[in-house]
Amino acid sequence: MAAPILAYENLGLVQGAGWLFRHLDIHVGPRDRLALIGRNGAGKTTLLKLIAGTVDSDEGSRMIVPGTRVVLLEQDPDLSGFATLADYVLAGSDAPQHFEADAIADQLGIDLSREAATASGGERRRAAIVRALAQDPDVLLLDEPTNHLDIGAIEWLEEWLNRYRGAFVVISHDRTFLTRLTKQTLWLDRGNLRRAEVGFGGFDAWTEQVYAEEQRAAEKLDARLKLEEHWLLRGVTGRRRRNQGRLTKLKEMRAARAAMIGPQGAAALAMGHDDNKTKVVIDAEHVTKEYGGRTIIRDFTFRVTRGDRIGIVGRNGAGKTTLLRLLTGELAPDTGTVKLAKTLDGIIIDQQRKLMSPEKTVREVLADGGDWIDVLGTKKHIHGYLKEFLFDPSLTEAKIASLSGGERSRLLLAREFARHSNLLVLDEPTNDLDLETLDLLQEVIGDYDGTVLIVSHDRDFLDRTVTVTLGLDGSGKVDIVAGGYEDWERQRAPRAEAKKAAAKGASSPSTPAQAKTKLSYKDQRDYDQLPKRIEALDAAIARDEALLADPTLYARDPAAFDRLMKAIAAARDEKDAAELRWLELAEMAEALA
Repeated sequence: MAAPILAYENLGLVQGAGWLFRHLDIHVGPRDRLALIGRNGAGKTTLLKLIAGTVDSDEGSRMIVPGTRVVLLEQDPDLSGFATLADYVLAGSDAPQHFEADAIADQLGIDLSREAATASGGERRRAAIVRALAQDPDVLLLDEPTNHLDIGAIEWLEEWLNRYRGAFVVISHDRTFLTRLTKQTLWLDRGNLRRAEVGFGGFDAWTEQVYAEEQRAAEKLDARLKLEEHWLLRGVTGRRRRNQGRLTKLKEMRAARAAMIGPQGAAALAMGHDDNKTKVVIDAEHVTKEYGGRTIIRDFTFRVTRGDRIGIVGRNGAGKTTLLRLLTGELAPDTGTVKLAKTLDGIIIDQQRKLMSPEKTVREVLADGGDWIDVLGTKKHIHGYLKEFLFDPSLTEAKIASLSGGERSRLLLAREFARHSNLLVLDEPTNDLDLETLDLLQEVIGDYDGTVLIVSHDRDFLDRTVTVTLGLDGSGKVDIVAGGYEDWERQRAPRAEAKKAAAKGASSPSTPAQAKTKLSYKDQRDYDQLPKRIEALDAAIARDEALLADPTLYARDPAAFDRLMKAIAAARDEKDAAELRWLELAEMAEALA
């Protein structure tokens, strides 16, 4: 193990009337990739600021190798007093070089001349990332770096951090981001800090082992854990086990939904009978929507059935919010129709959390100042209901302004899930939530009887919750895929590679088509044979889809169902590549003629 370049010994910090944490030892090596994990309110952000040196500790000593540059990317950067984003990025004695900032801004797709006061959350976050990365840090401290970023920006940041030669410590609710990047884990739990030399991918197994050892130690000493700790440990482990069952159920729902979705792009619904399980709640037919001459949604046809969990994904500006508003009837299409069931009663939880008033107390928000809450027709005491959403009951009289961002989001979910509804619309619901709250949210969505529409950039969350993914690439086309984000990514990746290859071949100056007198032997052979191959692939897809349409197949032979799904996906990918290749050759042949 390399010698640390930054360390804290016996770290302690007082918060309010007591210690937030005490006797913590931390070390960061020159190439460490650390995930900092803990519940909302455990002190993760404060600990990150202590490591950065922007907050002074009440106990402990800080050691840092001279010349080491430590940079903190804050969760909510303060842009007040700056006219533009560029003014913020280039301010202060630690400001990065102008050309470095411009280079990173260009890659991230952010215009730094944008007015700071009117910048969106995503633009502010990108500006903060530009400032942090352009400073060329030796240790990079990242507090929820993926908040307000679209999938393209998240993937760019992942690639940058994979190439990064320094160390970083990251707080994030994005499981995919943490799993791909981290190699060590810091776990801040009940005032203690544990370290494991495994990345986030091994976190669940490690924590289960720690909980089991604690339980054995407690039983051996003929003692029991405190009530709150006992509830927490049982709740977390029990919830994880229940979620395994929900994932199995989710796979079954995806299989059933795949049988309803026809050939790719058609999204026809096979409706043998109209019972409660297949009742259409939203019916969109040939929907098109344009803004300023640009087609946002083109010829979109899809039926949302009762109980569907629909995920909407794509880059910022691709049209996710437009599609969501079309599906909920908030926006009318230019052409086509969207019909909503008359019985739809929706709850919309938006990114801004507009329903939370900072001056109100938790009791006022949840129970209108009383002690009892009407939860879907059942009376529950506020203390018991708070526990269900991982709150300490002593927070009943706390002001909303005193809660962390994650605690406010969790409280809003508790309030809204108590209401009767049959349509739930979640716009970026995972922002500011800790991992345990995300487990809880997945559980609540899994138990929800109605239909769910989710706009999110959290790839793991989508993979764990949705039955159908609507993917937008910005061209107006909407991919309809049975499954989650990973299923959509798997479908679109071969198309993207084929398009790149075709574009590269078409623009290559080394062998321009015009300089040839005829197609090469290989090109001519492909040109002649590809139409037959495409026909064969079409026939294979149709044959497998006919087998897949059997509603009893999954129950009888799930392995065969899985083989058919994979075979259809592979055939479609090959067909897409073959069509692109043939079109390229046809253009070459026409030019030669």
